[in-house]
Amino acid sequence: MTVRVQKYGGTSVGSPERLRAVAARIKAVRDGGEPVVAVVSAMGPTTDQLITLARQVSRDPSDRELDSLLSTGEQVSVALLAMALQDLGCDAVSLTGGQVGIHTDDRHRKARVLEVSPDRVRAELDQGRVVLVAGFQGVNEAGDVTTLGRGGSDTTAVALAAALGAGSCEIFTDVDGIFTADPRVVPGARKLDAVGYEEVLEMASLGAQVMQLQSVEYARRYGVTIHVRSSFHNQPGTIIQEASQVPNPQVITGVSYDPKVALITMAGVPDRPGVAYQVFSALAKNGINVDMITGQMPQATITNMSFTVHEDDLERAVALVEREADYLGAGGVSYDREVAKVSVVGSGIASHAGVAANMFGALADAGVNIELITCSEIKISCIVRQSLGPSAARAVHRRFRLQEAGKSAVS
Repeated sequence: MTVRVQKYGGTSVGSPERLRAVAARIKAVRDGGEPVVAVVSAMGPTTDQLITLARQVSRDPSDRELDSLLSTGEQVSVALLAMALQDLGCDAVSLTGGQVGIHTDDRHRKARVLEVSPDRVRAELDQGRVVLVAGFQGVNEAGDVTTLGRGGSDTTAVALAAALGAGSCEIFTDVDGIFTADPRVVPGARKLDAVGYEEVLEMASLGAQVMQLQSVEYARRYGVTIHVRSSFHNQPGTIIQEASQVPNPQVITGVSYDPKVALITMAGVPDRPGVAYQVFSALAKNGINVDMITGQMPQATITNMSFTVHEDDLERAVALVEREADYLGAGGVSYDREVAKVSVVGSGIASHAGVAANMFGALADAGVNIELITCSEIKISCIVRQSLGPSAARAVHRRFRLQEAGKSAVS
């Protein structure tokens, strides 16, 4: 029998009342005859509170100990949810990521899932129990606890769905699904009924808080269909699947706005082979993802390199780049926190003329200057002043008429 794999986010289990409501929802599925595996996040702001607590006792807490600390938030949630289910007369068991066989690499705070060995899960299901899994965590080869980064419970759920042959995974959250833009930034943003993996990957990588990037990569690799939906009602949400299965695909799917970026510029870099590799490989070895990259040549023999990183990585990235700048004899390193990234995403960008012109025109009409541009077959991203980011996102969303169902104007 096919297993129903679900994931409940922090707001969905943010209080005893909500935990009991989730327990009732899970019991209803189990009473209908379906085995259930539910992955659960930490309650509400627990993770942020634990980080604050760590920084009150240590100026620079180690990533290993932070992982040990942060993983406890999810363990509290699953234990409480198991109690709530048992109180309803539904047999349930709570398990950690390590107990269910989530094996990861050695990178603390941003670990990647390498393998899932779900023997324990299958054994518990065979006993007729609901299996409740602490999300966001696994263990590395040494047996140390690792965490999967923000939104990592999404990845836990998708990985278990793939390992159990579920074929689909329900992601329950506090919103109705995936929207054409963040409704908190762009009033009138419209819920999408279905969207392709590639577009959601771009939206997630561009800062849209729709799904954790690793979870969508995993789903695409193993063919797991994701259903993002609200935990507060039973209406359909948004289906994430192969683009070929999405009905009535649009030229533009959505607009992403990310204020959590920082721009680093390395000036006066000698223009010779291997320099870019040296700089960016140093960042990669330290687990720092680089997004937008551009170069300028103010003189024939030197170049200025600019690129963006997540704001959480800024201090470490600047220290590494300054070290490389000294070694290379570059002119210096500067950075800018007051920037934001605004992007349009859509599978039709490469095949439709006018997308870039429309985006740049919308920003010009809104009085927003573009500081950096990058593009791919399905996205165009611009760096703008952070103070103008929300108005820029709204202007681009209006220009492409994304608030209107079945519309994505490109002319």
